[in-house]
Amino acid sequence: MSIDSPAGRARALWQEQAAAPDAVFGTPGRPAVLVSPASSLAPPSWVGVVTIGDTALITAPTTRAADSVTTALAGLPTDRLTDPATVTGLLPVADTLGPAVLAYLAPNALRPPRATGTPTGRLTPGHAALWALSEEAGEEDAGESGLEEITSPVFVVRDGGAGVLAAAGYAHWPRDTAHLCVLTAPGARGRGFARQVASEATAHALAAGLLPQWRARPAASRRVAAALGYRELGAQLSVRLV
Repeated sequence: MSIDSPAGRARALWQEQAAAPDAVFGTPGRPAVLVSPASSLAPPSWVGVVTIGDTALITAPTTRAADSVTTALAGLPTDRLTDPATVTGLLPVADTLGPAVLAYLAPNALRPPRATGTPTGRLTPGHAALWALSEEAGEEDAGESGLEEITSPVFVVRDGGAGVLAAAGYAHWPRDTAHLCVLTAPGARGRGFARQVASEATAHALAAGLLPQWRARPAASRRVAAALGYRELGAQLSVRLV
């Protein structure tokens, strides 16, 4: 597969995020397991699993953890490596985070949504109206959205006043990746606003030559990504061992 394909570019991104020399994805049934305390595949001191296609890359904080993971997970189908039930049945797990689906958009694959009749505006990252939206959405949804991480212009739909109904932008990740961040106010969901602002943010990323990445756990978020043309190419799971 070409390194210029979305899957190839995604693998290159996560190999860099692994923060280990010569990090590469494994082969089907044989995930690559690396010792990397500085890995960004998971929170510090956790085991991180990322799959792209039928290959997987796993980082562990210590040699002992890496040996345990290698022994327990060898031979598993790739899709089982990010299944919490499977992993917790094979390893002494204290906690899990995820799984989250990883979806990517190829150039010229964006499908703009139908117009909602409400115009799209722009704000700068950190604008007070975005903080208000995060407060309204609640800590869990705001944290899931990653709105505070945005480095691009923030595309918004307003309520006619100072409030924001939906917002989207992206964080510029390594390897020219645009990590999408989208949040909609609870009372404005189901009206197409998430697709509207996410489409604008995605188009902005594509125009800059970036690879749009959509990481999602909630089914509603996955539906928005699919409607815009994103393809689910992998998944991510973080595990804290006992």
